[in-house]
Amino acid sequence: MKNRGSVSPLRSRRAKLLAGVVALGAAGALTAQTLVPSQLAQAEPVRVDAAAPTDFSDVVRTVSPAVVSVRVKQDAAPRMMNFNGGNGFEEFFKGTPDGHPFERFFRDFGGRGGEEGQNQRRSPRQYGMSQGSGFFISKDGFVVTNHHVIDRGTEFTVIDQKGDEYNATLIGADKRTDLALLKVEGGEDFTYVDFADEAPQVGEWTVAIGNPFGLGGSVTAGIVSARGRDIGAGPYDDFIQIDAPVNRGNSGGPAFNMNGEVIGVNAAIFSPSGGNVGIAFAIPASTAQDVIMELKDDGKVVRGWLGVQIQNVTDDIAESLGLNEARGAIVAEAQENSPAEKAGLRSGDTILAVNGTNVEGPRDLSKIVAAFEPDTKVDVTIWRDGKQQDISVTLGRLQDQQQVSEAVAEPQVDDTKTSLDDLGLIVTTKAEAGLEGDGIVIAEIDPDGPAAEKRLATGDVILEVAGMKIETADDVLKALEKAENDGRKAVLFRIETDNTTRFVALPMNLA
Repeated sequence: MKNRGSVSPLRSRRAKLLAGVVALGAAGALTAQTLVPSQLAQAEPVRVDAAAPTDFSDVVRTVSPAVVSVRVKQDAAPRMMNFNGGNGFEEFFKGTPDGHPFERFFRDFGGRGGEEGQNQRRSPRQYGMSQGSGFFISKDGFVVTNHHVIDRGTEFTVIDQKGDEYNATLIGADKRTDLALLKVEGGEDFTYVDFADEAPQVGEWTVAIGNPFGLGGSVTAGIVSARGRDIGAGPYDDFIQIDAPVNRGNSGGPAFNMNGEVIGVNAAIFSPSGGNVGIAFAIPASTAQDVIMELKDDGKVVRGWLGVQIQNVTDDIAESLGLNEARGAIVAEAQENSPAEKAGLRSGDTILAVNGTNVEGPRDLSKIVAAFEPDTKVDVTIWRDGKQQDISVTLGRLQDQQQVSEAVAEPQVDDTKTSLDDLGLIVTTKAEAGLEGDGIVIAEIDPDGPAAEKRLATGDVILEVAGMKIETADDVLKALEKAENDGRKAVLFRIETDNTTRFVALPMNLA
């Protein structure tokens, strides 16, 4: 048994350590004059003096009367949020590549269907019901919600905070931005809210109010997690990400700032399981306000159309083009009979600006062009053949046309092949592959080579290399030699896959 008066080894070590610290402090005091001043002067830590709100009750009490539930009668099974497959944003997200990180994020986000919220089979004469959220933007009863909430709807009912129900008419909807505008029939002097003039800051408080799971008005709070999110929804992606809990049925509801202004319209969530995980996306007020005003005036949104297939300019593509920095949108193809083709834009052109507004990437170009009215004449600044030039283009009108993709059989090749070892490719002519048209076909690919790293695949067609049309493997070698003589560190390939074209920059690695 240990002597109660003895000192344990641990306590002894602590005592010695404390004594050492005291001694060090004393020694420091004695020798401070010999130390470098910068070693003594410590910078003050940063601090934020602004106080966080103690609660959100004032905001909620003020804006809640403007938030409504939207009930939609449909002539077919409702499009519900279904995170395990089923009906969803198939059309809205058409074109998202297989395996895209957000491919699984978005299934319909409208609310419950039928009595149990299950997708039931119905005869053509029966109907479905779905629910979402919305909010008044005028005292005479205009209501903002999501396009996917009202999609395929035949009758619309708006339910206010007190439980009063109003029939509503669909004024217009815009599938591309997932926004819609309803007008309540009857009633007046509704409490309404306005859109915020300024974009929210990351870290700013936000309150989401809506109708999750058809429960009625519910409030959640969080912060703005990010801005400018591209989630693969379409060409005008510019979502605000918030961490306020948002669930099915919140679609179309508002996200407020602390001044009671709408910073965004809740539209989608990320949820592998179907429940909230703190990642929701809202359409920014700046986008929503412009679209809603057009819907109010014309019942539809009219956008300018350039008619090009474009892709992002990466660092290696910029190097292969001789651009000083990676910016703009490179034209993979000008669509047939489009304004771009008529004006002379062609594959390989890099669009840097439109009417003096810089284009940082494909999203910028889409939004800039869409903001113009059809038949507007604009100056498009491009990079072509190592120099900058302007081309005048008269924009057309963007139509909502369904794109049909055609299946293309993988080409069969014979033994007449040419190896491009430095690129990790074996190619053959189209004639040898039993195909027609321009280019050469990738017959085999080295899984560890440069081409495989850029996701080229067997069956892809090489149309151009460094701006030169390709008919044989020798053409590729000539183009590579020219690029090497020009001092390029990468060379630009124009590739066709399943009737679509894109640019890929491969590194120069020739002996």
